[in-house]
Amino acid sequence: MKETFKYPNSFELELGDKLPEIEIAYYTYGNLNANKDNVIWICHALTASADVEDWWSGLVGKGKIFDPEKYFIVCANILGSCYGTTGPTSLNPKTAQKYGIDFPFFTIRDMVKAHQLLQKHLGIERIQILAGGSMGGYQALEWAIMDAISIENLFLIATSAEESAWGKAIHAAQRMAITADPNWAKGEIGLGDHGLKAARAFGMLTYRNYELFKSQQSDTNLSTFQNHRAATYVQYQAEKLAGRFDALTYFKLSEAMDTHQLARNRASLEVVLESIEQNVLVVGISSDILCPKEEQIYLANHLPNSVYREIDSAYGHDGFLVESEKIKDILQDWISDKKIFIASTHDKKYNKL
Repeated sequence: MKETFKYPNSFELELGDKLPEIEIAYYTYGNLNANKDNVIWICHALTASADVEDWWSGLVGKGKIFDPEKYFIVCANILGSCYGTTGPTSLNPKTAQKYGIDFPFFTIRDMVKAHQLLQKHLGIERIQILAGGSMGGYQALEWAIMDAISIENLFLIATSAEESAWGKAIHAAQRMAITADPNWAKGEIGLGDHGLKAARAFGMLTYRNYELFKSQQSDTNLSTFQNHRAATYVQYQAEKLAGRFDALTYFKLSEAMDTHQLARNRASLEVVLESIEQNVLVVGISSDILCPKEEQIYLANHLPNSVYREIDSAYGHDGFLVESEKIKDILQDWISDKKIFIASTHDKKYNKL
């Protein structure tokens, strides 16, 4: 069920700017049990929404590994998005105009701070499993550091401890594509679409990989001179995103991704990771070129209570969205092995998954 939480007070961002108020769009599935200890919180990635049952349908839903008949599942739309949480396309209550290009710079830690406000609003004291893939994993890792008490276990997939130089270069190229469109800064859905489409097309090359394009998008007609299959595929994906997302939002969110650095103003990256004491399942995808498995192996090597598992998949970074059956099997084994117990929504007794 989609809901909106309005925080009426000033929200201070990491770099000191303030939003006069914020709204957070979120979905919940299932019910919080009497002990308030059956919570699974899922953090979403770059262009996803809070409707996790839509984009992770293989894992979330009745009879799935994250079953709303057993668990209280929460997914909040991230700060800066255009799916209901305060962002560039929102109205500034001080001006009654859209923030647009004036929406202040924000970070992954600001996203987590907003999640924590919602957590308090929902009366959640413990999160049994905090899960996130890609940028969702960035949020989960930051949250585990910012609040070591309420987070019990972490599930991380296709993610990393810091945004890599490779990732920052990709995002910079995408922002260059967006700013080449003269309409991008108006901050309205439908304006700046040409730049957004170009950014998405570039992104598709990193979400998938050479082998997958070769096997799925090669021309079957060897006499094709124009409108090659691979070209029409990335054009189609670009059109899809432009139909549901906003160029300025994409620009701002990609900047926020580049701020991901667990060590900032703390200690060395290794020391910070070693301070995370929760049980952690880290999953890498064999063919991921955007956030390679080496990033997940690094996490597992420095998180003291972690387990690393690898999915053999041709789908690259998108494997964390596509390979539901393989992810489910890994999750099931980890939950059983670590004896993670979550109380049913209908029963105060503890039931093993």
